[in-house]
Amino acid sequence: MVDLDTPLTTLLGARAAGLLADGLDLRLVGDLLGHLPRRYHERGELTDLADLVVGETVTVQARVERIERRPMRDRRRSMLKVTVTDGRQSLPLTFFNQTWRERDLRPGTTALFAGKVDEYRGRWQLTNPEVQLLETDADGDDAGQGFANALVPIYPAAAKVPSWTLARCVRLALDSLDPLDDPLPGRLRAQHRLPALADAFRLVHQPASRAEAARGRKRLTWDEALVLQVALARRRREVQAQATTARVAGPDGLLAAFDAALPFPLTAGQREVGAAIAADMARPVPMHRLLQGEVGSGKTVVALRAMLAVVDAGGQAVLLAPTETLAAQHHRSLREMLGDLARPGELGGDPRATGVVLVTGSMGARARREALASLASAAAGLVVGTHALLHEDVVFADLGLIIVDEQHRFGVEQRDALRARGRRPPHLLVMTATPIPRTVAMTVFGDLEVSELTELPAGRAPVSTYVVPAAVRSWTDRMWGRIRDEVAAGRQAYVVCPRIGGEGADDDDPAAAADLADGADARGAHPAATVVEVLPRLAEGELAGLRVESLHGRLAPARRETVMNDFAAGKTDVLVATTVIEVGVNVPNATVMVVLDADRFGVSQLHQLRGRVGRGTAAGWCLLYTAVDEETPAWQRLGAVAATRDGAQLSRLDLEQRREGDVLGAAQSGGRRSLRLLALLRDEDLIRQARVEAVRIVEEDPELTAHPALRRLLDAMLDDTSAAFLEKG
Repeated sequence: MVDLDTPLTTLLGARAAGLLADGLDLRLVGDLLGHLPRRYHERGELTDLADLVVGETVTVQARVERIERRPMRDRRRSMLKVTVTDGRQSLPLTFFNQTWRERDLRPGTTALFAGKVDEYRGRWQLTNPEVQLLETDADGDDAGQGFANALVPIYPAAAKVPSWTLARCVRLALDSLDPLDDPLPGRLRAQHRLPALADAFRLVHQPASRAEAARGRKRLTWDEALVLQVALARRRREVQAQATTARVAGPDGLLAAFDAALPFPLTAGQREVGAAIAADMARPVPMHRLLQGEVGSGKTVVALRAMLAVVDAGGQAVLLAPTETLAAQHHRSLREMLGDLARPGELGGDPRATGVVLVTGSMGARARREALASLASAAAGLVVGTHALLHEDVVFADLGLIIVDEQHRFGVEQRDALRARGRRPPHLLVMTATPIPRTVAMTVFGDLEVSELTELPAGRAPVSTYVVPAAVRSWTDRMWGRIRDEVAAGRQAYVVCPRIGGEGADDDDPAAAADLADGADARGAHPAATVVEVLPRLAEGELAGLRVESLHGRLAPARRETVMNDFAAGKTDVLVATTVIEVGVNVPNATVMVVLDADRFGVSQLHQLRGRVGRGTAAGWCLLYTAVDEETPAWQRLGAVAATRDGAQLSRLDLEQRREGDVLGAAQSGGRRSLRLLALLRDEDLIRQARVEAVRIVEEDPELTAHPALRRLLDAMLDDTSAAFLEKG
């Protein structure tokens, strides 16, 4: 009996199975059949040798152009230099002590060559590659037949396991496979015209045409989509079964007083989103909502109104920020917006007032003790803080709502640590201006309820964005001239650098380090601009005579606060900073931003940074300065940011470049994926169809008792870590 759980040692023997396990981590028949071809070659179709990458293990199909035997230094050994071609480009192959290959690799012979691409004297080459002639294989079989009818599958390979070895192992597995218990219900397969699982494996590994291969892949993609949607549907069902405290604002409480004192009308979007959040929190089940809003769309006001509703209902609300600079800005903003409502027990304070407390890691011992005491006693209804709120000594009297600002800066485990502080599960609201790929993925995959703010408050100025090429001196001069013109008109500017520099240069802002990992692809071309080097250069050169100051994460917290307050008060003309200003900083008088080495930032960071200007009535300017060539992907990314302010469109661009991330794990970028076939942008319709099917299955059979094969597949895809991740939300 051979099924997907059969060990490969049973099918292939210990030696072959050991090579597959060591080289590719394939241990079961299901692992082998799930190791899908990377691409397919048609007979006679040569590999485009220009697409090779140094360091990759590749399999190429090419034609022998010439062959030459050369003696080595000791004269007893020799090497073969074989040149192969795709008709446009040549690739040298070097064989040491394999003179017998001279008989097989005659000019005009077409073969598969597998090996690691290395570089020698400025040229790519393969050294001692594995060779598979396409005329006949080692067993005398027709190689085309052995590699699957009309197409030759090319597999992700390892040094000791070339693609054709994998093809032979797969062929043996398919020939030995017993009928499989299909995880997709027959009704679903019939409705969506999907082949059975065993047939799908044959279509993918041994297709007679590319259409057959696509049909098989679509079926296997459905498996991934349905398993994920079933997992999320079961999780939603469990969340709905949890009990928490409903939070409803009183008619004469803090929220009503705040609304009555607002000096501006709420936008239609703010009213609509506020009503949706209020309805969620009025239910005795935890809210789990994403608030996606354009930069400057007024998310903070929406968040504060939700927090006040919870305080009205006798609870406490937390606003979690990723940096101390942003936390301090939020704390100051909330107190300013609340006015007398944030001064409990003070002369002139409103009788309904509540405390607004800041908790950060740099607080002194006494200030921290006082802040934590106000949390534990419920004297503070509103709490703003950083990761410092996650410490075990932080105790709340009655935590009712957690708001996470710029949620991509917090791992799931961190959010869960704070949620565990509540006596009952608190409501959760996460906010972002540009969703990172994992957030976008989970949104479409159906894990979060989504609210959007697309309408900017009345009077908000537009922001014009331009890419400034470093190679064109006149553009660079105009860029610095724009700052001088704005300052002369009484306004202010930012200059953003990727790094701090100076001593401890390897210990830059954690925020900046995360930003540089976000889609940047031009690193290494030249040293990154640093605050330490740029500030004196500008103060003595391009911006001489202006009041220039620096802000970055290595400054002492008190100094950062002073610098930011001085800039907000108009005492500084130009702030040279790292991405500590990326979110939350609100200086309406700042109208121009220069981002140096903008190619080193990802789409999300550039969109966020741009949101720091144009927050008043004067028009804003964002100038993306770069030394990369116009033909590079980095320039194209900058051009895309300059072309639109649509956060949703930019998030799709971000997703195209960085992929979904691991939607069943804590990874926030595309380097690690539990999903091999499912792609968010390509498969949106399929994902939505799978969600409908999953909801139906889970409603009828929550424990999947009638779907044992689906349950086994769910258990196989959802290991303990992934299951715990979904539980945490």
